[in-house]
Amino acid sequence: MTKEREILNLAADPSVETVAFWELERLSEAERALLLMRVESDLSHFVAGAAPIIEAVKREGDAALVRFAREFDKAEIAQCGIAARPEDFDEAFSTLDRELIETLEYAADNIRRFHEAQLPDEIWMKEIKPGVLVGERYTPVDSVALYSPRGKGSFPSATLMTAIPAAVARVPMPIILTPAGPDGKIDAATLVAAKLAGVEHVYKAGGAVAVAAAAFGTQTVPRCCKFEGPGSPWVAAAKQLLHGRIGSRVSAGPSESIVMADESADPYLAALDLLIESEHGSDSSAFLVTWSPEIAAASRKAIPTLWQGMGERRKGYSRDVLGGPRGGVVLARDRRQAYDFINDYAPEHLQIHSKAPLDHLGQIRNAAEILLGEHAPGSIANYLMGPNAVLPTGGAASYSSGLGVHDFLKASSIGHITAEGYAEMAPRTHRFASYEGFDAHANAVSHLREGNR
Repeated sequence: MTKEREILNLAADPSVETVAFWELERLSEAERALLLMRVESDLSHFVAGAAPIIEAVKREGDAALVRFAREFDKAEIAQCGIAARPEDFDEAFSTLDRELIETLEYAADNIRRFHEAQLPDEIWMKEIKPGVLVGERYTPVDSVALYSPRGKGSFPSATLMTAIPAAVARVPMPIILTPAGPDGKIDAATLVAAKLAGVEHVYKAGGAVAVAAAAFGTQTVPRCCKFEGPGSPWVAAAKQLLHGRIGSRVSAGPSESIVMADESADPYLAALDLLIESEHGSDSSAFLVTWSPEIAAASRKAIPTLWQGMGERRKGYSRDVLGGPRGGVVLARDRRQAYDFINDYAPEHLQIHSKAPLDHLGQIRNAAEILLGEHAPGSIANYLMGPNAVLPTGGAASYSSGLGVHDFLKASSIGHITAEGYAEMAPRTHRFASYEGFDAHANAVSHLREGNR
């Protein structure tokens, strides 16, 4: 049977009809462009709703946090209970499963080791001309608010991924904001993760409320310079409205991934890893990209069987995603066409299924995270491998990076010029300043500098 005939037969196989199949060679430019598109969230509704929330927090402080916790999180908290107490941390450690605590400790150690390796030298200097030394000095941001969402569950992994690089950067005042549960308490695993990361100030606030509390400060929550961490559209909307008041990276959108599989890949394992990001939500994106018709056919056939091992909610999300148009199996003409598609897509997560993944690494320019080989599934990376799992989405990996120590540092340029260096640079500076019409600039490097000596 020819490869082409196998593909045609597979397309007609009812067992895989719910898994989208895309052949790049047969797509028009417009159809290919549609594959590159993500869900584009229109934040106008959220912006309109977040504006009065922000104003209330600015005006009322803690009272607004208590009121909104009751309204949005169905949690009864008192103003004196907004901040986590030492006994809350003690209770979390005493009640949380010991094996889970050990897992959090293991993850924290790996994440810390990675970000310590990422930490730049505090200062560097280089002589670029005789007597002219230039460099940079890195200092931590004074204060940061780190967000741990709770809308679809509890995510202590987000706490570790945001708090540890802030701690490694030696931020003087890192705090964590997270919604209270219906019992009015902070998730125990989040408290344990915060303590393991080295952050002891945790406050109950979620969504736009949390962003506003960090931007303006309240009677309990300190005002912060930056706000970092994944969040809902309400968080994104509040960050947009408060731009300039509090710093932040571009908000991450729905999860997305590409699994690239070459001829040496195990199609079953490639399919197994494809499902990882597809279960986050119906707005996620997940593609398996290969130039092997055999891999495409076998992986696509394995997916419905793998769905049977998932709960109904997550399986429903995965079926929605892999049914297209933001997911499924993509067959390229050759490896060059596959590389081009991946680089154009610029995925949040990329896993290379190959017996020799390093052979492909040099061809990938745009991917926020690149996992090499069949033993590096995205789930390990999401939780405890070490590199940060707060990553750019929506194609932003073509120009930005994952969260890291650098997001909690700022660089001051440094310059030192000796008399020898001044003698070389002054006349050139005078010429430059005179051309641009800046008299004081020119005078500062003229004979006037010697006038009062």
